[in-house]
Amino acid sequence: MTSDDDFAIFAKQMQGVRRIHVDQAETGKKRANQQQLSNRRLHAVETPTQITVDGLSDQFVLDVGPEDFLLWQGNGVQENQLRRLKAGQIPFDGSIDLHGMSVEKARSELWAFLAEAVRLEVRCVRVTHGKSNRLDGRKPMLKSHANTWLRQHDRVLAFSSCLPKHGGTGALYVLLRRTMLEGREEPVFLD
Repeated sequence: MTSDDDFAIFAKQMQGVRRIHVDQAETGKKRANQQQLSNRRLHAVETPTQITVDGLSDQFVLDVGPEDFLLWQGNGVQENQLRRLKAGQIPFDGSIDLHGMSVEKARSELWAFLAEAVRLEVRCVRVTHGKSNRLDGRKPMLKSHANTWLRQHDRVLAFSSCLPKHGGTGALYVLLRRTMLEGREEPVFLD
């Protein structure tokens, strides 16, 4: 049984207390910005409006090992030229280092580098992709992708892993097709 005195004591104790209208406990965690969350959700399903089509496909990437020696020649490349490329006897006039880049960043940087080399009529370049010796045993991503992309590029005639002094199996000599500028002759290599 409650008496009037109990109600009076309770009412006196409750003076200055306001009713709580929130029925959730404060955990100390910051509340998510609902507008920001809805924007992120919207952008996650959007397709990019600008797609760069560079002709380099990732549909089928040839996995290669960190120490694998890479060697490829396109149609029309003479064995003599390939042998000289492999031996590092064709000087490279440009170099790009893809270390530490994401696959997409490496792809766009490699594409831009090759476009500039072709524009400048460069004959041979070096592409450093690294070996990515991984503790988890997975194949090196950039090396595998570079191997695949270079085979697809219409200006790449051949490529070969470099000599140890130029990066070994962590880099490639890349022989490019040139469109001869007016008045410039293709050099003749004598063996």
